[in-house]
Amino acid sequence: MELPCLPPIANTRPPKIPTPAGGCDTHFHLFGPRAKFPFAESRSYTPDDAPLEDLLKMLDALGMARGVIVQGNAHGTDNAVVLDALKREPKRLRATCIVKPDTPKAELQRMRDLGVRALRFHHMPHGVGFSSLGMQSFERLAPLMADLGLHAQFMMDANALDSAMPFFKDWKLPIMLDHMGNVDGKLGANQPGVQQMVRLLAEGKIWVKVSGAYRVSEQYSDYPDAKPIHEALVKANPDQVVWGTDWPHPRLEKDMPEDGHLLDLFNAWTPDAALRRKILVDNPQRLYGF
Repeated sequence: MELPCLPPIANTRPPKIPTPAGGCDTHFHLFGPRAKFPFAESRSYTPDDAPLEDLLKMLDALGMARGVIVQGNAHGTDNAVVLDALKREPKRLRATCIVKPDTPKAELQRMRDLGVRALRFHHMPHGVGFSSLGMQSFERLAPLMADLGLHAQFMMDANALDSAMPFFKDWKLPIMLDHMGNVDGKLGANQPGVQQMVRLLAEGKIWVKVSGAYRVSEQYSDYPDAKPIHEALVKANPDQVVWGTDWPHPRLEKDMPEDGHLLDLFNAWTPDAALRRKILVDNPQRLYGF
């Protein structure tokens, strides 16, 4: 059954604190236009078109010089819309793609040459996503990824980290978790999933996107119960944390966030300017090879 999907707020307002030069939004999606890039027949939601032109307007409004496209469920494993954007904006954009586990090395090399820097997998036992493109898919692709320098990104419930970490025993490249590990903000920063992320961050074993506050919290629009989780993750290892909008915010049927406000919250929750620069500029530059 397809979930409802609201369109994003059209006119992004600038953040109250200017974004430092070289700022990077490391998590957003492109959808369509569907007449050119059809949606996958098997999908959990049907979004409005969210083309490159609209994305660039949003990035410009936020003062983001760079960005990382993340393949979304609506296009399945057909990454054509992502690769097209990389060809059109080769200096400004990088990408994370979702591929079938039997994808040949030559195709992965072509994608990397265009600006793909990671492959995305799903490990959400009780959530939405590609149930067939999880840890077993990563296990099959890992040797090719290692050869090509493609790191691994996971839509993962952080409470499932114990079952996931054995798959990484020989993995040397970064492991990125989306959206603060998709934990429940109501359970606070002391819940097991957050404490596991904090420990693994401190040990340098994972990276985390402090994105998706609205996916962690139901307290629209300031998401106060996401703040202590954000703070715990940044404190654990600010060298392995990045931020993103998650524009155009798929799978929402109410309470659409405004991207300028999301950046304002990040800035307020990260009051040290040097730390903000590290997370918005230095870390993405190093990880994605801008």
